[in-house]
Amino acid sequence: MATSKPKNPELAQAATSLTDAARHVRQAVQGKIDEVRDAANAELAKAKALALKKTGVAQDKVESVLKKAEGRLHKVIAKAQKSLDKAVRQAEKTTARPAPAAAAPAAKAPAKSPAKSPAAKAPAAKVAKPAARKAAPVKKAAATAAAPRKAAARKKAV
Repeated sequence: MATSKPKNPELAQAATSLTDAARHVRQAVQGKIDEVRDAANAELAKAKALALKKTGVAQDKVESVLKKAEGRLHKVIAKAQKSLDKAVRQAEKTTARPAPAAAAPAAKAPAKSPAKSPAAKAPAAKVAKPAARKAAPVKKAAATAAAPRKAAARKKAV
């Protein structure tokens, strides 16, 4: 909408002054808005940095707790493996194992022949024992497991 020029020069001067004043007020308010925006951005940046720092600290704490848990887990697994190995070794020691294949037929062969006398059986058993003793040192676990069986076999033979 077109404005008409006022006929009074004082009114024209007042209108120009009001226009200039409105521009100055606008610039001043715009400057204040920029200052508030900059201050708000600075405070937000500080808050964000603090939050990131706390997040980093929290993340570090979580990572340290996870490392401790992993360490404990590895220790427990190693301990469980050692216990399992120990249990298996004990089970192997306590279980009865069959006599070695080479010694078993030699010991049984004299007992099967009915023609031989009991005096003839004794030297054959003595011959079988040294052969078993030679085979035993190769496997110490087998020798310790076979010891109770040998004692039981001696009692049966006598």
